[in-house]
Amino acid sequence: MPERIYGIRHHGPGSARALLRELAAHPPEVLLVEGPPEADDLVRWVAGGGLEPPVALLGYAVDDPGRAAFWPFAVFSPEWQAIRWAVRHGVRVRFFDLPYAFRVAPDPGAGGRADSGAGPSPGFSPPPAAEPEGRDVPARLGAASVAPPSGRPSRDDRGRRPAALGWSSGLSQPAGDSPDDQPPEIHHEPGGTPEGDGTADGEPVRPVDPIGELAAAAGYDDPERWWEDVVEHRGVPVFEAVAEAMTAIRENAPEDPGDLLREAYMRTVLREERRRHEDIAVVCGAWHVPALTRKTPVKDDTALLKGRRRGKVTFTWVPWTYGRLASWSGYGAGVRSPGWYHHLFTTGDDVVARWLVDAAGVLRAEGVPTSSAHVIEAVRLAEALATLRGRPLAGLTEVTEAAEAVMCDGEPLRSELIARRLVVGERLGAVPDEMPSVPLVRDLTAQQRTLRLKPSAEEKTVDLDLRQDNDLRRSRLLHRLRVLGVPWGERLARRGTGTFREEWRLTWQPEFAVRLVEGSMWGTTVASAATARITRRAAEASTLAEVTELVEICLLADLAEAHPPVLAALDTRAALDADVHHLMAAIPALARTLRYGDVRRTDVAGLARVTASLLGRVCAALPSAAGSLSDAAARQLRDGMDGVHQAVGLLGDETLRERWLGTIESLAVRPGLHGLPAGRLTRLLLDAGRLDGAEVRRRLRLPLTVGTAPAHAAAWVEGFLSGGGLLLVHDEALLSLVDDWLADIPAEAFEAVLPLLRRTFGGFDAGERRAIGERIAGGQEPGPDETTVLDAGRAAAPLPTLSALLGHPMTSTVAET
Repeated sequence: MPERIYGIRHHGPGSARALLRELAAHPPEVLLVEGPPEADDLVRWVAGGGLEPPVALLGYAVDDPGRAAFWPFAVFSPEWQAIRWAVRHGVRVRFFDLPYAFRVAPDPGAGGRADSGAGPSPGFSPPPAAEPEGRDVPARLGAASVAPPSGRPSRDDRGRRPAALGWSSGLSQPAGDSPDDQPPEIHHEPGGTPEGDGTADGEPVRPVDPIGELAAAAGYDDPERWWEDVVEHRGVPVFEAVAEAMTAIRENAPEDPGDLLREAYMRTVLREERRRHEDIAVVCGAWHVPALTRKTPVKDDTALLKGRRRGKVTFTWVPWTYGRLASWSGYGAGVRSPGWYHHLFTTGDDVVARWLVDAAGVLRAEGVPTSSAHVIEAVRLAEALATLRGRPLAGLTEVTEAAEAVMCDGEPLRSELIARRLVVGERLGAVPDEMPSVPLVRDLTAQQRTLRLKPSAEEKTVDLDLRQDNDLRRSRLLHRLRVLGVPWGERLARRGTGTFREEWRLTWQPEFAVRLVEGSMWGTTVASAATARITRRAAEASTLAEVTELVEICLLADLAEAHPPVLAALDTRAALDADVHHLMAAIPALARTLRYGDVRRTDVAGLARVTASLLGRVCAALPSAAGSLSDAAARQLRDGMDGVHQAVGLLGDETLRERWLGTIESLAVRPGLHGLPAGRLTRLLLDAGRLDGAEVRRRLRLPLTVGTAPAHAAAWVEGFLSGGGLLLVHDEALLSLVDDWLADIPAEAFEAVLPLLRRTFGGFDAGERRAIGERIAGGQEPGPDETTVLDAGRAAAPLPTLSALLGHPMTSTVAET
């Protein structure tokens, strides 16, 4: 008997249910599933309990693991359910899509580049489509007499491939920590190829959206909602109807050469199985059904596949997430609500009520009071909305609107919380420990288990106390993974200079599986791979700052074996680099490394000598570097000196501190020094206790005299006050000096210096600006034995100017006083 071809919607629970009914009614001898044939040996893992969806097949080139692709499956994916049914019933399963090895094979005509496997052979013409029996889309799909697209759509009218039927798109992953860690391009393919592989008239072929057309013809503006109404809830005989609809739509739609190549291979496998078996079941995306049912000469398929080379690839199962299964992630075959589809497929009765109970649980977990009465009313409202709209069952739209009205009180943040936790979901799949994988992955899995640091797709924050052994090992693991381009954890900034605590935000992403395969070229364990990677980066570093960053990373990740080559590279770069800005930029990272050394129990011998040497060179080169500065160079020098000053404070070495303070003392009084570094150095000396208030006020008067250019004075004030505004709040004499200077600036020069002053005062905290404004507006309080008489008019005159400077509205309270 002829094979049964089931055209499904990838990740459609209605398709999955219908497919299971068909397989139970007509058990096949062999099951052909759209997927990579290299993964046939991995089908057996589906029968075990250790493989928990969502999971994905990961395929990658052996000689270049960065070239990889995923084939994701959820529990409600029709392919997954079909494979599980076949394995449990002893039916042989075979993937019959185009081998992934074709796509990673080197193309001799392209200078060794990989052949995407998407283009046809020279001179090949696609076979004509068979004339369908009826040109109208079946009315049982909810669209009566829908004609297929007439003619070849213009390029402007060609939409994206329909996500509802499971076409895919390329997705570039986040970049690694270092500039040379470029992300691999990964294609998510539940049996699909990247868009744009094929060309027509020199441009990518992008077929029309058939599901969108069917939904529009039925009066829907949302294709997913149409599919939910027609298929998920009504359970129509969808396979025959969709096959007929796809035949009509594909008749005149532009053909993608990538699809033609894939379908030629599918037909070849199908012919081969026909010679062996009579009962064959085929599970594929609905778009491919017309190509598999029409009569195509064998010679055409042979000509198209002839000459294709194969690369060497490896496949395994890896965990996946519902977040990556969602269409907003860039996955072309994704669905917008994987969490809702999971609920539809796994929940038997009371779908709406159970969903809203779960939504109430999400809100309660966040402290939102939600009672059982809320749930009851929300269920009634959802069912009433479905009845009013003529829907067979309340769908996601109805339950969402009901939850927003009854349980969320119209608060969008609460609705977004339900959408993230339930509609999309934060489920992460699992694979058995015995799953074949590279040694690096096995080492990481063992460490995660030992450290009780379980990967999760849900974002969570962990606070590590580095004085505790387990937390210290966790920190080292997270830092080592970042070296390998696996940013499982993002380190959060902490206030203060304490070094014994770290705060991390952890989120596991499926793409890390590819990064780990790539990292296996550096070593078989996380520590050895990170050590080799750091050593290579140190050898290739071209600037001093790059090497000092690696020194700090070595400490944070506890890569003791990498210390000698990294320190050797540091000595070499420091000896060759004479730029004082590069030297200053290197010192903060070294100072942090020395300070962290004690709490991390890491040997940093030899690093103190290098740091002292660099500081000595900075002190010697700084006076000559401070001459004849432009505004941009002055700002760069100011920032560099700030970093060195903070680093010297971290070092805790009194000798180095005295040397640094002596250098900036002599530089601060240097004639002709740009106002920005001059003011900043004065502030640093004041904070360090090397200047008293009287001396600071004397130095401030010099640039604020009438004969000094306002721009120079403004730069001096900016440098001096960039450390914060509390100094002006507590030092009335200093505030009075600045106030008098502002009042004496000529009107024609004030607008020129206003941006500098606004930038200075705008950098203060809101409380500091408010306190300064109140002091200026309120004046000085009279003593107990004196009376102060103020001229209200003169006191109110500078208020508009002060409002512009401080960004805080001034009131005329002084006039009332």
